Amino acid sequence: MASTYIDMETLKFLLHKVHDLESVLKNDRFEDHDKESLDMFLDSVKEFSDRELFPYFKEMDETPAHHKDGTVIVHKQVDVMMKKGGEMGLIAAPFDYEAGGLQIPFMVHTAATYIQDAANNHLPGYAGLTQGAAELIVHFANKELNDAYVPNMLSGQWGGTMCLTEPQAGSSLSDIVTKATPTDDGHYKLNGQKIFISGGDYQYVENVVHLVLARIEGAPAGTKGISLFVVPKHRIKENGDLEFNDVTTVADFQKMGQKGYCTTHLGFGDADDCKGWLVGEANQGLKYMFMMMNGARIGVGRGAAAIAMAAYQASLQYANERPQGRKLQSSGKKNPEEGQSLIIEHPDVRRMLLLQKSIAEGSISLILLASRYQDILESSKDEEEKKKAKLLLEILIPMVKTFPSEAGAQSVNTGLQVLGGYGFCEDFILQQYYRDIRIFSIYEGTTGIQSQDLLGRKVPMENGKALQLLSSEIMETIGKASNHNDLAPYAKKLGGKLKLAQEVIGSLMQYAQKGNYERYLADANLFMEFLSHITISWLWLDMATHAKVSLVSGDKTHSEEFYESKIHAMKFYFKYELTKTTSLAETLMDSETLTVKTDQEVFI
Repeated sequence: MASTYIDMETLKFLLHKVHDLESVLKNDRFEDHDKESLDMFLDSVKEFSDRELFPYFKEMDETPAHHKDGTVIVHKQVDVMMKKGGEMGLIAAPFDYEAGGLQIPFMVHTAATYIQDAANNHLPGYAGLTQGAAELIVHFANKELNDAYVPNMLSGQWGGTMCLTEPQAGSSLSDIVTKATPTDDGHYKLNGQKIFISGGDYQYVENVVHLVLARIEGAPAGTKGISLFVVPKHRIKENGDLEFNDVTTVADFQKMGQKGYCTTHLGFGDADDCKGWLVGEANQGLKYMFMMMNGARIGVGRGAAAIAMAAYQASLQYANERPQGRKLQSSGKKNPEEGQSLIIEHPDVRRMLLLQKSIAEGSISLILLASRYQDILESSKDEEEKKKAKLLLEILIPMVKTFPSEAGAQSVNTGLQVLGGYGFCEDFILQQYYRDIRIFSIYEGTTGIQSQDLLGRKVPMENGKALQLLSSEIMETIGKASNHNDLAPYAKKLGGKLKLAQEVIGSLMQYAQKGNYERYLADANLFMEFLSHITISWLWLDMATHAKVSLVSGDKTHSEEFYESKIHAMKFYFKYELTKTTSLAETLMDSETLTVKTDQEVFI
């Protein structure tokens, strides 16, 4: 197993220099925090991850979570994650003081969880789902529900989940049928089933608090009739004791990856004794859930970015240790009497490692940028700044969730190739990263759903305002990069790609204007890839510009080699990845329609 899993130097460079955490700290909400204290927090998370997460990563894959006697048995480190993580404030970190939180910036919380994800992506989800469920209660539930559930959730004594998906509905939430029947006692009786519930049941917490989407009898059809309920596995009696609430674990799902992170099938009300408490107003459940969805999708992208980084670190270590073959001489031949070369000396291996590096580091830069916008939304008192951050966050979120998941899988796959035959063997960790990352393009809305959201909702949003703001941000970076002779050609190239994006959108928009939305969205996945390459290239140009400024000014907090490596990775991404937008644009603007269903049968 590799000896390292993360690059803390790059993480702090992105936090402090590129995405300017210090400007976020100027908001009153974060007045108790400074750079030094937050760096200490991140260092403590790294130490915790080194000790309690990373050493158990392979073991958790080899001893999967499993259903037994009506519950799910998970690895003992889940207990450590919840209890010690609770003590360290890892669950409570971004919450307000009034809720029992540490009130740290979401950027820092994201960075801290990224460290944990990179160390062992099977563990942080238990705490993360608990945090998400508690967040829904804090934001939308009454004081009684807050007092009853949130303290034990933030401490890690109780777990939490979000229950959306049903067997017959899948991603189509308008088709859920879990029923909520009102009673005269102020609660509802729940009846139904939910599937793919991460962290749905395990032996190391006293209770699991489920946030359940259900339909009150007589509610409108579709998504307008969905309400949100707090449904604990064990309800609280008047004397404070817990009693079973008729929430049963029907089964678990045995998966190809993330085997230590349990995924359950839950039944509610099999004995007609499941009580739930309405969160907020009736028929507003989906609205409440999706108000939290940006954070959930940032979390998915963050997890994928972390796996891509850990896989890159493992590939890099292997390439620096593995001797094989010999370098070509100027004659074009190899000298068999020479000693073997380390594989990192071979150009093709270096190409693969640079691909991994550029995807992994570009992904976490994207995640931290989205987290920064989230912080501005929650803490700024400048309404114009908040409005701008909201629109930028909205257009980025589909890419935040998708690019690290899809490109990250490509990156880990490339890492397998770096290891050659050993990459396919269980003795080396790359095969586990490859299996683990595959789910991330499915979590919280598949790539297809995210792509339709990007092209169908976010691009036209407010007459294209969000896209205009993103273009302005990119142009600002292009302007700064153009001041440096060696970066100017790349700035010019990115400017050309922005113009190409306008052509592509104009070509596609003609279908929407004619009401042919199926054709407009038919190639949304390709548009996602197209715009993601432009966005990640922007972030790489931004990183390279910050690196260049440090080199020129002499204001260096890292080594010269560190800054040069960022500029080199930017150049690599522009040459090998940004150029793919040309072929993607050609496909997107091609008028031939081949995937929209017609009367002609093509699958024969």
